[in-house]
Amino acid sequence: MTTLAALVILAPFAAAWIGMLGGRRVPLGPGGVAVIGTAASTVMALVVLAGVAGDASHVRESSIQLTPTGSIPITVGVRVDGLSASVALMVTVVALAVQVYSIGYLRGDARYSSYAAFVSLFTAAMLLVVFSGDLIVLYVGWEIMGVCSYFLIGHHWEDPGATAAAIKAFLMTRVGDVGFLFGIFVLGSAANSFRVSDVLAAVPRMSSGELLAGTLLLALGVVAKSAQFPLHSWLPDAMAAPTPISALIHAATMVAAGVYVVALLHPVFLAASFTLDLLAVLAAISTLGSALAAFAADDIKRVLAYSTISQLGLMFVGLAVDADRVPSVALLLSHAAYKALLFLCAGALIHAVGSNLMADMGGMRHAMPVTFVTMTIGFAALVGVPPTSGFVAKDAIVGAAWDAVRHRGAAPVGLGPSLVGLVCALLTVAVTAAYSTRAWLLTFFGPVRNDAVSHDAPPVMSIPLIVLAVPTLLLGLAAVGAHQLRPELLPATVSLALIALGVGVAYRLWRGVPVRDPAIVLGRSRNAVRTAFYTDDLYERTVAVMTRRLAAGVSVVDDNVLGRAVSRTGRGARQLGGILRLSENGNVQAYLTGVLLGAVVIAVCAAMLS
Repeated sequence: MTTLAALVILAPFAAAWIGMLGGRRVPLGPGGVAVIGTAASTVMALVVLAGVAGDASHVRESSIQLTPTGSIPITVGVRVDGLSASVALMVTVVALAVQVYSIGYLRGDARYSSYAAFVSLFTAAMLLVVFSGDLIVLYVGWEIMGVCSYFLIGHHWEDPGATAAAIKAFLMTRVGDVGFLFGIFVLGSAANSFRVSDVLAAVPRMSSGELLAGTLLLALGVVAKSAQFPLHSWLPDAMAAPTPISALIHAATMVAAGVYVVALLHPVFLAASFTLDLLAVLAAISTLGSALAAFAADDIKRVLAYSTISQLGLMFVGLAVDADRVPSVALLLSHAAYKALLFLCAGALIHAVGSNLMADMGGMRHAMPVTFVTMTIGFAALVGVPPTSGFVAKDAIVGAAWDAVRHRGAAPVGLGPSLVGLVCALLTVAVTAAYSTRAWLLTFFGPVRNDAVSHDAPPVMSIPLIVLAVPTLLLGLAAVGAHQLRPELLPATVSLALIALGVGVAYRLWRGVPVRDPAIVLGRSRNAVRTAFYTDDLYERTVAVMTRRLAAGVSVVDDNVLGRAVSRTGRGARQLGGILRLSENGNVQAYLTGVLLGAVVIAVCAAMLS
């Protein structure tokens, strides 16, 4: 089983290697190689999941030790259990849909060869994170994803906005990655091993200081990677990437890695209550704040981007308030299906209309029926309408937060964070229903604003939509059928009432205002909400200003201290060389006189010392 899991990682890696070396010279073309590699990985991931389905909690491991480091050993190995197998299948299915979809979406793109190779490498890196049995090797995959995201977000490098977005994403996630690496060092030192199983087994004997320091540092990396407040603003700007990349980043890789790591090391975080309290509060702020920003956004991709931040925050709330990671993992898997579906549907709309703005997309349901039906399913799952996958998973998290408030003694976090998480989760349910309804109405209903669109996307783009719509509908029912999740009556009733309220208010506003945009209700505050409450402006006035001042100070020190020291050293060396050059005059008699004087001095010194 572990050997097959290793092959799951190697298949897309081999496709990336072949694509980068061969490019368009490969017989099947870059797209064919990428699809074959990802398809092979998907089939093997399905076999791995089937192999662990009977005993999902049992861990299967194999590893080899690298060259001895003289301290804590580093191993290269594979760790397979129900969590890793499920997430790996999620990654490969979404990546395969993206690779197939990209063949049509990027047709004629001069840089498609490198694009397809980087998508394969991105997929392999995420799979390395998922199946790695050692935290150091996991970090390698973590960093490779960061590099791939930089190149893929900046795919259209001739666009200054894409370049700026790529740099912003790279730098903001690097801030967290430094903390993440040192968190691994702390936990590895405490357990005297970097192997995941050894770290989990060592939790009972770790000191509270080691647990707190390790989890706080890990949380810094997780918050940055999963775009949670206050390191969230890179994700909406990353919409400058091609839409299939947005689907991959938001659904199966990069941002999902943070949730996966917290779920993987959940026992470690449960032993550090302060870290969970902090994570719960930050996630609650991210959940509600991003949902409000999505309601005000005009760009359909930014709506979905803020939605991703909000949904990831809900997953972290679930991991913080519940000792069981199943509800959050269920939402992670469900979110991968419906968010990939929504982004690919958005790509089909953008491909047809030539614009990201929903104001240019009205009345699209008649011209693009496949996109309309599949995107409707995606929005229903995002909102949490029964019986979609989103309803079951979200209800379980809301129920866990509800129980954490009612039964304070059994909750991993304090009453305050539990209550904040519950209130924000419930408010987010209503706001999510409102912004999803708004986006759905503005896109598919109302007057037709683009008469040039007369048909759906080509089959190579529409078939992935149909395929992703299936798990979007069925994953929740499968979880209930397997008795992994059981909806609770009261939280489910409250959630459905809030969904009905959000949908009703958005529809009423859409029908009642001349511009047919419910966001008009925000009035003058719309710009503040649209920009996620001026987060970037705050960074510009604080972090950016301090960074520029620090850089100016470093420049002054470099010029006036280090530069002058180097210049003076050079002048001193030249002056000393001038003095020594006086003795090199070519006069043999002077040389002999110098030798004689030296001999006399040595003789006198020897006589005095004897």
